[in-house]
Amino acid sequence: MIEIIPAIDIIEGKCVRLSQGDYNSKKIYNENPLEIAKQYEDAGIKRLHLVDLDGAKSKTIVNHKTLETIAKSTSLIVDFGGGLKSNNDLKIAFECGAQMITGGSIAVKDSDTFNQWLSIYSGEKIILGADVKDEKIAVTGWLENSGIDMWQFISNYMIKGVTKVICTDISKDGMLQGPSTELYVKMKQYFTRLYVIASGGISCIKDVEILNDKGVDAVIIGKAIYEGKISMKDLQAFL
Repeated sequence: MIEIIPAIDIIEGKCVRLSQGDYNSKKIYNENPLEIAKQYEDAGIKRLHLVDLDGAKSKTIVNHKTLETIAKSTSLIVDFGGGLKSNNDLKIAFECGAQMITGGSIAVKDSDTFNQWLSIYSGEKIILGADVKDEKIAVTGWLENSGIDMWQFISNYMIKGVTKVICTDISKDGMLQGPSTELYVKMKQYFTRLYVIASGGISCIKDVEILNDKGVDAVIIGKAIYEGKISMKDLQAFL
């Protein structure tokens, strides 16, 4: 059964969503992310993907207080990403209640640090973030295309201990036009031992059902929930 992971993206402490990673497309859905997190918890959700979009653009973690509030006030297993660029950022994230972290840009720009995190915390706590466009890795909150081939990128880190990857197709993210199902199927075939977390483009419960049928391990859902395209009732069969 596919694992359901709602996403909460944070800018200035507020729950927002972007379209295709464009910060100018920001739409605020709730001034209090804890309210959203509690709604998920009440519905039976176990996991939460929390993203510090301010941190992704800056040189350090920014919205760690939001992480701390959600971690202390709910039983959700929180994986946190965005702005994790140093050992101190990682320390803050774990101290504020993250049970896992997602590293994307740092895995591209500072592989030594990311590999150190993997060696200390293992692939159970360190998730690789692979934000892609045309099968190339994008970084810095999707503001830059690194030109790095996603398949080689993931392969290199699996050798170092990565077991879970959140793969976001930027061209799909926030567009409510369906996910890159073929890409995720290809990933499952290519990386047979990898826990593939699909992210971006989920538009309706049918998208989730198809990913489940194709054997994708988990799915992150954001805007489709906020826009009422998917309800908590729709998701009950997967919880």
